[in-house]
Amino acid sequence: MAHQLLITGANGFIGGNVLAAALTRPGLGIRVTRHRGSVAVPGQGRVQVTRADLADASSVPGLCRGIDAVVHCASRIGGDGASLHAVNDEGTKALLADAQRHGVRRFVYVSTAAVYGRGPFRRAGSRTLPVRPHSATSRTRAAAEQHVLAAGGTVLRPHLVYGTGDRWVVPGLAFMMRQLGAEVACSSLHSAVEVTALAGAALAAALSDGETAGVHDVNHPRPVRACELAAVALHCLEPAITVRVGADAARERLADNPQALHHLDMLTTDHWFLSSATWRLLGRDPGPAPSQDLARHLPWYRHYLSSPATAGR
Repeated sequence: MAHQLLITGANGFIGGNVLAAALTRPGLGIRVTRHRGSVAVPGQGRVQVTRADLADASSVPGLCRGIDAVVHCASRIGGDGASLHAVNDEGTKALLADAQRHGVRRFVYVSTAAVYGRGPFRRAGSRTLPVRPHSATSRTRAAAEQHVLAAGGTVLRPHLVYGTGDRWVVPGLAFMMRQLGAEVACSSLHSAVEVTALAGAALAAALSDGETAGVHDVNHPRPVRACELAAVALHCLEPAITVRVGADAARERLADNPQALHHLDMLTTDHWFLSSATWRLLGRDPGPAPSQDLARHLPWYRHYLSSPATAGR
């Protein structure tokens, strides 16, 4: 078992939850990287904070000195192609080279099911699906995966990650419906995973004494219906939306709004990936199904979506 763990992206949504999970493991030494801003570290005595910028290869050497396992959560999600390539592709490559140079035993990369492309996908998974990324973000994250897999590492592919701190899944649907002024009627199914469950899976993969190398889809085994996802966003919107339109009508109304169209296309297309084997491999419980669990995070979503910075988004 690892005694020294490095977490990249520890000030992010997923990485912060991996850090919180790691702090529950007595005797585990923790090092985190920081690019900009601060990292909230409740266990100050146990956590070493190191400044590094994955876009700058010269800042990477030495990060893995004395480290047994890495959970790599740092990714660039938007921006121009050059910056995405520098961070996601070349940055991961440089981090892996440093890990290999210092004899790191386990390297876990938290990637995304977006590397599969647009779908539809139903009861699909890594053993049957080719990697066909559509966006520059997904292409560079797919490239990062290849570096990790070539080095014998572990790749985790969640689809929708929800929970306290989520600023993309439910907020994105809320934005789309605000722009549309209506709810969208659709019956698609989606894989989703609560962020603390994902963090626990990533940590388990890093600390496991068993073999975890390869690609693993990591979502709750039970998919969530699009209407259940949308209902959470609807509960957070003021004034309330009471109109419902079909997917085709919504697409026509949003034709000049690519950001809203992106969330509409996600909502109305099946993205269901089989993940039961991953939880068995890692010896983890995925927790309650998203349809039962999403409401637990409603207070946070309401607060976030009612703030001045997001109310008009």
